[in-house]
Amino acid sequence: MHWEHRTASTRESAMRWGTAAAVAAAAAGTGTAAFLLLGRKVSDRVVRPGTVQVLSAPAPVEVHALGPGRVVLTSTPDTRRRGTYALEWGEDGHAVVGGVLEQGGDRVTRRLERADGGTLAVGTEVRVTPRVLLGDPRTALGLDYADVAVASELGDLPAWRTAGIRGTWVLLVHGPGTGREQALSVLPLLHALRMPSLTVSYRGDRDAPAPPDGLGHFGETEWQDVEVAIRYALSQGAGQVVLYGWSVGATIVLHAAARSTWRDRIAGVVLDSPVLDWSETVRRETARAWSSPALGELGTLSAQGRTGVDLADFARIASGADLPAPALLLQGTDDRVAPWSAAQALADGRDDLVSLHPVPHGEHAALWNADPAGYTEALRRFLTPLL
Repeated sequence: MHWEHRTASTRESAMRWGTAAAVAAAAAGTGTAAFLLLGRKVSDRVVRPGTVQVLSAPAPVEVHALGPGRVVLTSTPDTRRRGTYALEWGEDGHAVVGGVLEQGGDRVTRRLERADGGTLAVGTEVRVTPRVLLGDPRTALGLDYADVAVASELGDLPAWRTAGIRGTWVLLVHGPGTGREQALSVLPLLHALRMPSLTVSYRGDRDAPAPPDGLGHFGETEWQDVEVAIRYALSQGAGQVVLYGWSVGATIVLHAAARSTWRDRIAGVVLDSPVLDWSETVRRETARAWSSPALGELGTLSAQGRTGVDLADFARIASGADLPAPALLLQGTDDRVAPWSAAQALADGRDDLVSLHPVPHGEHAALWNADPAGYTEALRRFLTPLL
């Protein structure tokens, strides 16, 4: 049944790509060259590593009032979202807000937990983002760490290493449009469990070597950088590793788990908002960026051609066919980037290994923000038997 679903999805994608090509070519009206240039421009959003923002940036909202421990904002789906988020503005403005205290009309009042950069004032236009923690493990959390370099075929890959007494290390792989800061939210739990961690970078990151062709490949090449991180951890005394990724970083983790030389040393896998349906995610992103379903189809077609993504192989890995160890799959039920249906298909198809933890109203790769306590507890329960 699972493979029938995948085959149907492949047929549907092929049909939509054919429609996209016809529609876009007709719309361009200026010949093949113009068609190809337009497709290239549209697809840049999802194939350029380091600059890709998988989730469209929210529109700015206004600060209407401030009080002790309170901030009043324009009411939008983002400002009403439950959980803990950052307000960011200007070059260095940064504050953290907690739960909603009041809402009504076009205003929402949230708990103001701290303001740690810039000056927050009435009239300031801010964006709501998941970046609650900034900096490195020491500046953000007071945790000791070491900057290390993991050698790869392309050059040294910078990483953060934190210490622990356990033989199981956790390797953390961020998603696109972010950086290693994305892993900061889970480091306190790993520290409490005394698990060593390695927060890695990979080709295309700002502080890492560029990919040879300048493009991201959704895990098909980047997994090799996780492979050398596994090798590093084992060389430093790790008995086994847990691979943990967000968004496309989770997809990279799936590729590594399927292909690693050290599959037998992988104790577990954690997937936060993984991109499992490549075509649908790329289509959603390009369509939203350009406010056009037709251009979304064109961007998908161009991205596949430029990156050479093997859709059949991608679908096989996304199905969990090659999972070597238990996996925790954390997924927002209303994810606008990675569809819930793909996560459900993975969990149903590999219910022998995959535990699905739904996060209601959780945004893509911002599931910790939606429910910090629930997210942390689900992670603790998964990791504890792997110590």
